[in-house]
Amino acid sequence: MQLNELTKHELTTQELIDGGVMKLDNQLCFAFYTCSKEIMKQYRPLLTELGLTYTQYITLLSLWEQDGVTVKELGAKLALDSGTLTPLLKKLEGMELLTRTRDKSDERNVIIRLTDAGAKLQEKACTVPLQLFADTQVTLEDVTAMQRQIQDFLSKLGDKPARE
Repeated sequence: MQLNELTKHELTTQELIDGGVMKLDNQLCFAFYTCSKEIMKQYRPLLTELGLTYTQYITLLSLWEQDGVTVKELGAKLALDSGTLTPLLKKLEGMELLTRTRDKSDERNVIIRLTDAGAKLQEKACTVPLQLFADTQVTLEDVTAMQRQIQDFLSKLGDKPARE
């Protein structure tokens, strides 16, 4: 039965509770939360060797993929708002890994570009994805299948307008 079919049935509050809908271990959000925390714990020592936080790392991953983007484009790609992204970019700029310059054709836009040091860091960081699961029983096939499922799940969530 699909979840939207469950809402069509007239279940009482007690039936929902007795059916386990309110159990912590039945919450998808809790599974994602605990998984995310565990993955971050695995990343931490690898990124510490590079002098990076996870958010700095994903920012650089995005720039290694496509350099010379606007702050707005980068924020959209990383799903980060400007209040989070601006201090992060300032920190990376202070580490001399990127530069921020106003777009000459539109002063409202700030262009983010890797420095030589930022580009070269990719060579050191390229082993991080392989090291991440090296001491686990996770296979490349597991990771690939999970990424596909999560992307499919996210696209389904994105099809519905957000609740306010």
